[in-house]
Amino acid sequence: MTKKSSKSSTKASSKNAAGAKELNPQGVMATGVDHADGAHLRTVNNALVDHNYLTEKQFQIVAETLQRNLATTISLYLKFKKYHWDIRGRFFRDLHLAYDDFIDMFFPSIDEQAERLVALGGSPVASPADIEKYSVVKVPRETVRDARAQVTDLVADLTRVSKGYRDDSNTVNDDAKDPATSDLYNSYAATIDKIRWMLQAMLDDDRMN
Repeated sequence: MTKKSSKSSTKASSKNAAGAKELNPQGVMATGVDHADGAHLRTVNNALVDHNYLTEKQFQIVAETLQRNLATTISLYLKFKKYHWDIRGRFFRDLHLAYDDFIDMFFPSIDEQAERLVALGGSPVASPADIEKYSVVKVPRETVRDARAQVTDLVADLTRVSKGYRDDSNTVNDDAKDPATSDLYNSYAATIDKIRWMLQAMLDDDRMN
């Protein structure tokens, strides 16, 4: 190795080292209006993060729906658990067990939606404040014992969530050319529709409180 090449190599190494020092090894906030874009962060181990086949505009469309639906699904899980713990009365056993069965039906979608966002160069929400901010489902702070009140509230939530998945499926397919995320939403809508049907059927029982 010549002295010239040796100096060039040393200079390049110093430059790379200096560049590495500029990268933040600590946590950094994801970008975008919904803080979902993880592809342009000046942090370590992030150089190859991109949006795959989506343009920046398409990614923002898809990311907004994934961020909102992820937060909503987490909130729905927490709400079912809250009612699972609070229920009392004639329908205690039926609903106490049914709520956990319903959770098992949609719980896998939490990780699937988060990982879909990550696969597209995003950063999913996780903090309680962000989940509450983006979710369309509100977890009650008060204690609700009444079976009919609980089920009526959940049916209203599920109606809203199901419609959201249907609308988002069309949006990401038509406006962002992302049929993969659209297919996920169609599957989730079918699951939510089924849970809604089962809960709504219970409301037809005149004995429910």
